[in-house]
Amino acid sequence: MKQIIYIILILSLCSCEDVVDISLNESEPKLVIDASLNWVKGTSGNHQEIYLSLTRPFFSGEPTPIDNALVQISNTNGTVFGFSQNETLGTYETDDFEPMLNETYLLQIVFENELYVAETQLIPVIPIDFVEQTDNGGINGEDFEIKPNYSDPEETENFYFFSFETNITDFHILEVYEDEFTNGNQVFAYYTEEDLQVGDTVTIKSYGINERFYSFMSLLLTQTNSELGGPFETQPATLRGNIINQTTSSNFPLGFFRASEIDEVEYIIQ
Repeated sequence: MKQIIYIILILSLCSCEDVVDISLNESEPKLVIDASLNWVKGTSGNHQEIYLSLTRPFFSGEPTPIDNALVQISNTNGTVFGFSQNETLGTYETDDFEPMLNETYLLQIVFENELYVAETQLIPVIPIDFVEQTDNGGINGEDFEIKPNYSDPEETENFYFFSFETNITDFHILEVYEDEFTNGNQVFAYYTEEDLQVGDTVTIKSYGINERFYSFMSLLLTQTNSELGGPFETQPATLRGNIINQTTSSNFPLGFFRASEIDEVEYIIQ
């Protein structure tokens, strides 16, 4: 009888659950602006897209896309490139953009009667010379390593932004570099993925960027590194980009306005 009582007691204790309701402070939604002008070498660069959304509470779903904004970009000659919303909410596009290296472009967005502006130059890219593959990378020394090599110009200060995309994952790996200790040398970026197999494709993109975007991305990648804390780890500070709200300065947006020439290489694992 005592054994039955003990079993019932143990089962009752195991079945008890406490529901913890975490109350988090919520702020007013902020406008998120993903405005990247990307000109892949060998293409016209006429088609460009800009993405607008609002931030969301921590436990909510996807960000809210914006469908009632006015978006345009202009160059120093006064040419205006208007962006219209396409069928995907939050996406604004043009097929008339005219990319020009080192040209300065002005972004203007009107949303809820407030004007957001930013200015940037279209930065030339340092081309990828060749891609090197080794088979002893990763923690166990058994993974494929991919190293796109490039020649850093000695006469200028340069900054580098690389994106790696494969056919086996749904996300991109991003890396940024500067040439403080490699100026004028043959240098390589680095990518490894333990699940890569022979025949898999790695799409490598190298972007021309300036120092300000390098600093922004370097801080962003540091803050979002999964090794820095648990799932409830907060960023040390809100990261401000180069876009300002000219109407209400305190209501600043999130995001960055960048314009880059891109060198793209598709590499097949050997």
